[in-house]
Amino acid sequence: MDISNLHRAEVLVEALPYIRKYNGKILVIKYGGNAMINEDLKQQVMEDLVLLHLVGVKAVLVHGGGPEINDMLKKIGKQAQFVDGLRVTDEETVEVVQMVLAGKINKTLVKLIESKGGMAMGLSGIDGCMLRCKVKDERLGYVGEITNVNVQPVLDILEKGYIPVISTVGSDLEGNTYNINADTAAAYIAGALRAERLITMTDITGVMMDPKEPESVIPCIDLKDARQLFDTGIISGGMIPKVQCCIDAINHGVKKVTILDGRVPHAVLMELLTDEGAGTMVVKDKFALE
Repeated sequence: MDISNLHRAEVLVEALPYIRKYNGKILVIKYGGNAMINEDLKQQVMEDLVLLHLVGVKAVLVHGGGPEINDMLKKIGKQAQFVDGLRVTDEETVEVVQMVLAGKINKTLVKLIESKGGMAMGLSGIDGCMLRCKVKDERLGYVGEITNVNVQPVLDILEKGYIPVISTVGSDLEGNTYNINADTAAAYIAGALRAERLITMTDITGVMMDPKEPESVIPCIDLKDARQLFDTGIISGGMIPKVQCCIDAINHGVKKVTILDGRVPHAVLMELLTDEGAGTMVVKDKFALE
């Protein structure tokens, strides 16, 4: 598709007020799912991050990596097990989780950002005691419930001009390592950073009135709407923990949270820098929006 120079200029002009709005503000992106598996989409997400960084947005990337953990477990002959959507994590599994998340995936994303012209620094929730944890549920083994967040390492890296790339493992005072749900970790980190926005990338278009109809996506809900959607069963299944993490982030101080379809090319830029936006935005009170 040919795009005229005039159209390119119009796109930049449309983005200008949003660039001004988010300049100097902290934005947290939770990254995983299909956007991480598909190589073309992965390239585009990293391009979006670098562009935001270059126009003055303090972008922070928080990532999971469930599919790659599953692949590694298969290679060592171990079957993945889940309870209530959370991975059962014994001692052997938590070693795999740390190796895959804090090692392979984290450093791959750092290299990819740098290949796009950005500067990135990899961290895990263990570094600088960023994510302190306790056992969430004895049935799950080393799955962590976050008890404390120290975002000073993230702030230090942002101050030096790097994009922090954070893998979601944490530790307790005894030095045990824990696997942490990436949506939950992103919510707590964004809250502790008092982030302007949290964007959680997933494999659906957003919160939908009818899950079978992608066109029924709800552009904006507040906490009151969310309770009603829970009560009526419109938010159900795998959407329950995703929306609950959005609520947690709002309650921890994040101004706006967006559930975004990570399968859409450049979805992050569409949400932040265009009038149209994308996905479902969750806010404390939609009648009190700026």
